[in-house]
Amino acid sequence: MRPIIGITTYVTPARWSYWDLEAALIPHDYVRAVEQAGGRPLLVPPSVNGIEETLDAVDGLIFSGGSDIDPGLYGKDAHPETFGIHEERDRAELGLLSAALERDMPVLGICRGIQVLNVARGGVLHQHLPELVGHEGHKHDPPGVFAEHEVEIEPETKLAGILGKRAPVKSHHHQGLDRLGEGLRVAAHAEDGTVEAIEDPSQRFALGVLWHPEAGEDRKLFEALVSEAGKYRAARAA
Repeated sequence: MRPIIGITTYVTPARWSYWDLEAALIPHDYVRAVEQAGGRPLLVPPSVNGIEETLDAVDGLIFSGGSDIDPGLYGKDAHPETFGIHEERDRAELGLLSAALERDMPVLGICRGIQVLNVARGGVLHQHLPELVGHEGHKHDPPGVFAEHEVEIEPETKLAGILGKRAPVKSHHHQGLDRLGEGLRVAAHAEDGTVEAIEDPSQRFALGVLWHPEAGEDRKLFEALVSEAGKYRAARAA
């Protein structure tokens, strides 16, 4: 059986056919990327209940992109540019991620997901990167299209073993990482110094990237996640 990879979902108003309703959804690029990497995707809507049941059902997790995390969860007041806070999703994903790490389950955080990883480990976020780096190059203007740039990957990291020394990436974010959470290390940065990836070397596979690999053609990150999820599945069944 293919490893089952849970993908956390947005909860947001959506329109289709005759309907205009709140929906749990995810861009299909995430689903396609997992399938192309050899995994079986399973959507995981936010819920603070049944976290252990969810983890029993999957072999790895992707924490997807989305809106800003409530700054109160890392001890800060909201910046004027912080928006779209979804408290239920924040609580659910922080609980799910923490429980997954306790099991040493493979996890990959994407954009918002890297921020969830950092906050779950006690880290702090920059709420509006343009004030720090002096430009808007991490998102496209107008929105709806990804900005493109390169990242430099730190040697002797798990990420370097997957992607090499440098990688072109697609991004859309206005927040970033300030103080790293416990046990995390920088795995990549942008030319302007922005931390672009983090990892926990003590875990089987706990990696976060600030960009959107699902929107590109390179499936190496997803292949690495699926491979580790397969090993986790086998070890759990032994």
